[in-house]
Amino acid sequence: MLRKAFDLGITHFDLANNYGPPPGSAESNFGRIFKEDFKQYRDELIISTKAGYTMWEGPYGDFGSRKYLISSLDQSLMRMGLDYVDIFYHHRPDPDTDLQETMMALDQIVRSGKALYVGISNYKGEQAKKAFEILKAQNTPVVLTQPNYSMLDRWVEEDGLFDVTEKYGVGNIVFSPLSQGLLTNKYLKAIPEDSRAASGSVFLKPEQITKEMQNKLNALNELAQKRGQTLAQMALSWVLKDERVTSVLIGASKVSQVEDSANAVENIEFSKEELSAINEILK
Repeated sequence: MLRKAFDLGITHFDLANNYGPPPGSAESNFGRIFKEDFKQYRDELIISTKAGYTMWEGPYGDFGSRKYLISSLDQSLMRMGLDYVDIFYHHRPDPDTDLQETMMALDQIVRSGKALYVGISNYKGEQAKKAFEILKAQNTPVVLTQPNYSMLDRWVEEDGLFDVTEKYGVGNIVFSPLSQGLLTNKYLKAIPEDSRAASGSVFLKPEQITKEMQNKLNALNELAQKRGQTLAQMALSWVLKDERVTSVLIGASKVSQVEDSANAVENIEFSKEELSAINEILK
């Protein structure tokens, strides 16, 4: 999948310390493939990783302390065989660590040369504003937030996160644009045995795929077909229609999904009638 993505012009690979299972294995696997196939192209790649969720036992293996963030990045760099990452994110807000400490740790990481830029993930609008104030005061190069956003999960619109990022000159790279696979052709008729919903995943449960949800998905699929797109392509295009969305993370599990998603950029324009129809389907 990584090789196909690169051949299609995708050069941003997004990881996190806890991606697995087990935690760390995604970075280790990426590091192996990077050494074998991509090392000579390092200057063409944007490689990002994160820390903020549980990585190891004890008081310094989770959330947002200076010790955790710096130690975690050191471990991530070792697993990937890199001297630096292009973007390092704090993965989620820490309710018990002062935001100043967390943001100053990100600043130190950049000044140490272990990351070129920083970002924040899973922050709400007001939290992001406070983080940006601290980072901007230190001239720390903060470039992205990473929120979840899709046609089925539009919390950022009410929260005002995109307004905050626009004000501070920060971009947004959204995750789960396909709502854990709901916005694909997988669940139009039933729940496939090899699907995420059937696997016991905590992110998508069978009871979420009601008859009402399937009716909505089928209506969206019909609209996508009229646009000359798959449902997944239309879902990605819908997210990308907002100029404040810099990019999307697709989380593919098959080469065919990478190819399908890459073609979404061929049509990201929506008519007023199409947008109205989508809103009517999803209300």
